[in-house]
Amino acid sequence: MPLAVALARHFPVIGLDANPRRVAELQSGVDRNLEVKAESLRIDTLRVTAEAAQAAGCDVYIITVPTPVDSNNKPDLTAVRAACATVGRLLTSGAIVVLESTVYPGVTEEVCGPALEAASGLVCGKDFFLGYSPERINPGDREHTVERITKVVAGQTPEVAQRLAHIYGAINEGKVFVARSIKTAEAAKVIENAQRDINIAFINEVTVIFNKLGLSIFDVLDAARTKWNFLPFTPGLVGGHCIGVDPYYLADCAHRLGHNPAVILAGRQINDDMSAYLAREIAGLLEPGGAQPARILVLGLTFKENVPDLRNSKVADLCRTLAQTGARIDIHDPLADADDARHEFGLDLLGTLDGAAGYDCVVGAVPHREYLALTARDFERLLKPGGMVADIKGMWRSLELPATLRRWQV
Repeated sequence: MPLAVALARHFPVIGLDANPRRVAELQSGVDRNLEVKAESLRIDTLRVTAEAAQAAGCDVYIITVPTPVDSNNKPDLTAVRAACATVGRLLTSGAIVVLESTVYPGVTEEVCGPALEAASGLVCGKDFFLGYSPERINPGDREHTVERITKVVAGQTPEVAQRLAHIYGAINEGKVFVARSIKTAEAAKVIENAQRDINIAFINEVTVIFNKLGLSIFDVLDAARTKWNFLPFTPGLVGGHCIGVDPYYLADCAHRLGHNPAVILAGRQINDDMSAYLAREIAGLLEPGGAQPARILVLGLTFKENVPDLRNSKVADLCRTLAQTGARIDIHDPLADADDARHEFGLDLLGTLDGAAGYDCVVGAVPHREYLALTARDFERLLKPGGMVADIKGMWRSLELPATLRRWQV
């Protein structure tokens, strides 16, 4: 949606989505992802629709569908293939089809090209052409917006690449890098996310080590960051639709080439195990002294702070593991959609924290602004005497808690 709005300031744009509910919300000026303001959705050159026929005959088609993994952590290109089938039926001669979804090198030309040919009856490279320009913006990031970042583009021919450079350059003052080939651009995107995943995995692993030593990783990081070239990563539950998924695309590609991607998969394993590790640590400090199971309030369910996106949230794994210990779990998130939480994870959300009290533990899982504003008096109300504040993200490190409460942080 941010890309569609940015392009619509320079070109006529049609936004096509398979979800009629999403389209109806956008048409009424509401972006549930909180990325685009209502006034931006009213641009005359932008039209959103759930009817594919209304997008026929465009000069350029940009595919931005999700690229998840299946239950075996193998690339699931179902949405990509479905989008290609839809776009293929709309293609006219001379059109360009650009993939923005993160994939392993080769998908645009080896998967999308044939799928578009099959649906259109046209010849790839003759009647229509391919391009690739990976999405780079982060949900909730108001600094690195699509208008401010450098866009990587690649085309099936030099002419296509230059045309895409012109189109994308119109929205970001020409900050465009033309990659040598489509596969090069695909590879660049997938290693951007894999690199970040590995760096977070290192911090998560040393978090476990330092926890055994009785050290807080946040105290250690405060000291380490004083060196000029220390990379400022922090521990976390690596979910979402990019970093928690994309390394598996690169790993799958490596396996098919006969190479064992040991570092990539080791990082993924560490990050995938982090939610269970934290749940076990918290549960171990809440050994029930009576007959009643521990009551735990988890604050935050989205995969990232200050965004409503629930995709691949590892907090859901944390909640499930805590529930398996016998604890009673309540979950609150001021941004997450309750219906989506129930549909995606089978989890119910508290509508409000008003009246919430008597918990054995409050887990700070996602540092939403609302939770950063909690006070010592709030925790005194939420927790029973002797209750524990489990601060996964270090968001309440400087908050002085009442003497009647315990504190645990990584």
